[in-house]
Amino acid sequence: MAEKILVTGASGFLGAWVVRELYERGVPFVLFDRDPELRRLDDLLPERPLDIPVETGDIADLDTVLDVTRKHEPTAVIHLAALQMPFCRPNPMLGARVNVLGTLTVFEAARQLHSIEKIVYASSAAVIGPEQFYGGKSVANDAPLAPATHYGVFKQANEGAARVYFQDHGVSSIGLRPWTVYGLGRDQGLTSDATRAIKAALLGREYTIRYSGRNALQFAGDVAAAFVECALDRRQVQKVFNLRGRVVEMQDFIAELDRRLPGAADRIRLSGGPIPVACDLDDTEFRAFLPNWRETPLDEGVDRTFADFRRLQQAGKLSVADLEE
Repeated sequence: MAEKILVTGASGFLGAWVVRELYERGVPFVLFDRDPELRRLDDLLPERPLDIPVETGDIADLDTVLDVTRKHEPTAVIHLAALQMPFCRPNPMLGARVNVLGTLTVFEAARQLHSIEKIVYASSAAVIGPEQFYGGKSVANDAPLAPATHYGVFKQANEGAARVYFQDHGVSSIGLRPWTVYGLGRDQGLTSDATRAIKAALLGREYTIRYSGRNALQFAGDVAAAFVECALDRRQVQKVFNLRGRVVEMQDFIAELDRRLPGAADRIRLSGGPIPVACDLDDTEFRAFLPNWRETPLDEGVDRTFADFRRLQQAGKLSVADLEE
């Protein structure tokens, strides 16, 4: 059967990058989201075809997900539909409905409809505890989990559900645990501050990053490629992989911006303590699984993000709403 990928959460930040990756590889895809507005994809892929198939609906409604999968018969699902941490914190009931029940519907659809050969889903580094929990050591894939937020607990539940669906029903899946993903379109969540700082530096604005300490930064194009390569891989497995990223002190990240735009270090500041999640993740198993996957160096990723923002700025399409929240 020819490959066709269903992308849930396609209107989101990472969803848009995944869709661009699929488009550039020539892989057929179908988009699913409750929000039919694809502004992030428009920014990333302004030349996109207007006839891209888009299905709208509630990811937590099994009948809806079954209808979409029966209609399009995808061979794999890249499941990114979720509520971010700031939205789960004040409303954990809604967060659980979208993030946990919404994930279960995708797995249940795969169980019932055998055209789906694999699910690649977004877990998160939020399942990991603080650095002191691991004694300062690098955190392996199978290290004990200690999420400190509802969002992290929901992601941990999904990893467990994936294991049981494989154990009981043979549903193949790969979960990926990104840390701080940066790039054009990242405008929600605490760790979006790195991307917002790049935009603020370009515009000569003041901006305060709401955390300090070490952070693992990952360019969005790399993470999107990881999801797509896992979805196209034909091995029937149940895996969860850390994605380590470039571990840097946030003050050094600001210095990286200042090297490109002198004076940025005077306008971009840090506030608050470190994010309570270990960032020294061991991704040896992931790199062994996909040995051809490549990671963009931080300086190159920052340059590409500056270039994306500058392109939108020159076209009069660069939104600054996220800098004014």
